[in-house]
Amino acid sequence: MALAEAGRSLDSIPKDLAAAIEAGRIPGSIVRRFFDLEKSPFLGWLLRFGGFKERLLADDLFLTKVGIECGVGIFTKTAAELERRRENFTKELDFVFADVVMAIIADFMLVWLPAPTVSLRPPLAVTAGGLNKFFYGCPDNAFQVALAGTSYSFLQRIGAIVRNGAKLFVVGTSASLIGTGVTNLLITARKAIDKSFAGEAEDIPILSTSVAYGVYMSVSSNLRYQVLAGVIEQRILEPLLHEQKLVLSAVCFAVRTGNTFLGSLMWVDYARWIGIQRTRE
Repeated sequence: MALAEAGRSLDSIPKDLAAAIEAGRIPGSIVRRFFDLEKSPFLGWLLRFGGFKERLLADDLFLTKVGIECGVGIFTKTAAELERRRENFTKELDFVFADVVMAIIADFMLVWLPAPTVSLRPPLAVTAGGLNKFFYGCPDNAFQVALAGTSYSFLQRIGAIVRNGAKLFVVGTSASLIGTGVTNLLITARKAIDKSFAGEAEDIPILSTSVAYGVYMSVSSNLRYQVLAGVIEQRILEPLLHEQKLVLSAVCFAVRTGNTFLGSLMWVDYARWIGIQRTRE
């Protein structure tokens, strides 16, 4: 019916979307959303990429949320560092810089991985292993609302947390390797120029910091963003403010900013608690 209303045929839309329609895996509302998004040149271009298509069809504010995290994140994380470090902020700028660099790299993935999606993936091969088959059936967000005709078991929703946690561990560890590596290079360069700085600064432990950040993202960040995207936004805010996109965007902005700030505070406390960052007197 949605195709007929738009005067379109299955041949005129992407093959993965057409296959999902034929299989009865998506409702007409998603098909209509595709046609609406397709009208924008930029969004129409993004719809060519599977990952973006699956997220934009599930949430037309997905890009807004990416912008909030990546654009505002740098300011909120710096503010959180200042709040926790206070008078030691300037003495610990190397830690601050490493934390902010790690955060910027990771922010995009923190929106991407737990974002609700419309599954357009092709069926798994018959020869696929049991673990692959299990995670294939898991949602991208443990709390996401299942589309009509689909359902997720409690075990599959737990699987979404485990799978995203494993991915975020890799993302966090990689981001930290880059952030701490760059910071250590800057510290070394400054020591060579400013001899008095040599006694104040010390290299950041790259491996232990990176593993610790990976663990932090796989647990704290993973759970916070799953709840934020699946419960607060999809189940509470969007049903209440569905017809008021500007208000919805503003509320999402406020909630995500608060979550980013909270996460930054928790990271500083966690890093000090496990001993990878010491307070400098």
